[in-house]
Amino acid sequence: MVGVIDLFCGTGGFTYGFKTHPSNEFEVLLGLDKKGAATETFKENHPSASVVNEDIREWPAEKTATEKDISPDDVDVIVGGPPCKGFSSIRPDRGTEAEDERNGLYTDFVNYVDFFEPDFFIMENVVGLATHNDGITIQKIIDSVRDIGYSADWRIVNGANFGLPQRRERLIMIGSRDDRVIEFPRPTHQANGRTIGYKDESKVITAQPTLDNFRAGTSLPEGRTIMDAIGDLPELEAGEEVTEYTKPAQNEYQETMRKNSNELSLHKATKHQSKMMTIIRHSGPNKEATIENLQASGEVDDVEDYISSGYSSSYSRLDPDLPSVTITMNFIHPASNKCIHPYQDRALTPREGARIQSFPDDFEFVGSRSDIVEQIGNAVPPLLGRVLAEHTLGMYDDSYETDYAACVTEKKDQRTVSI
Repeated sequence: MVGVIDLFCGTGGFTYGFKTHPSNEFEVLLGLDKKGAATETFKENHPSASVVNEDIREWPAEKTATEKDISPDDVDVIVGGPPCKGFSSIRPDRGTEAEDERNGLYTDFVNYVDFFEPDFFIMENVVGLATHNDGITIQKIIDSVRDIGYSADWRIVNGANFGLPQRRERLIMIGSRDDRVIEFPRPTHQANGRTIGYKDESKVITAQPTLDNFRAGTSLPEGRTIMDAIGDLPELEAGEEVTEYTKPAQNEYQETMRKNSNELSLHKATKHQSKMMTIIRHSGPNKEATIENLQASGEVDDVEDYISSGYSSSYSRLDPDLPSVTITMNFIHPASNKCIHPYQDRALTPREGARIQSFPDDFEFVGSRSDIVEQIGNAVPPLLGRVLAEHTLGMYDDSYETDYAACVTEKKDQRTVSI
């Protein structure tokens, strides 16, 4: 078995992808996070793992070893995403002591790697890490892991390129204790749209057409759309809840999401106030279009005053024919995010957000509605975790034929790998 530790684990979406990989090669040993509701969710879905609800700065690797009886011999892979707010391009405390503390959390991740000496580590973060402090921060991380004997490299990955029904762009860093060339997963789907905030194409994984594909007359399939993910879920009015499926799954992705679930949970729509309902009824693909629609309707006298949010993506409707925009912790609030259902006059439900994030319907979330929405929005999608689990097996054994496309359906034959 491949032992895995999940730092800054949140719900455990990252390692849920490892746990559910069809090879059954991975054992999740530990999840650590300071957010209580999130660690309760982790515990619910990783019942055999140890769970630590502490700030990593108060729970160093040595404490994990002694109090959780986990030794370096047990740990083969460490994954995690140090909190990303300090690397975000939009934040109220930019340049403050609070930001500096958050940015420094990567050192705690590196300390865990140094103590447990895993074969590999995988760090996930926002794209902004690549350019933070003019690239100095990410170079510091690379230098830190090299100092403890690891080679490392990073790429910007769009989840839509791997079958996620969402254009979720993240920075993935992979490190190896052996002095080997670091490679990254190959895209399985096409995904349109620019990469945010980074111009060096050599660091961006894209689904480029190949000469072999051209000669064979084949190409990668189009990325999954938002309706591919949520089109089987019952229609709702704002404020309404439905707890049963009303029609069968319509595609392979939906079948995978609901295969172990007999009841529908978290499919309750936000009850919007009348002002917001007026905005939603006239919402367009972006805030500017929504303003134009409201002005044309004649229902609102002062539209600019009526729409108070300054976010350009606010008050806008999702495109049914594209992958969703990035799901954030505000995905049920139209004033803060592009989250209005493609066809229905309401924001997305928590279940729809979970589907877009690739959480199956039987994944158990713990906490209040706001806790759960935050957990969903902040999570590493399990599908991305499963793709990286597949890639990890390929790094262990060069003869292992990786099949990233099969990761979402879990239909791949169970194979073993020499570790």
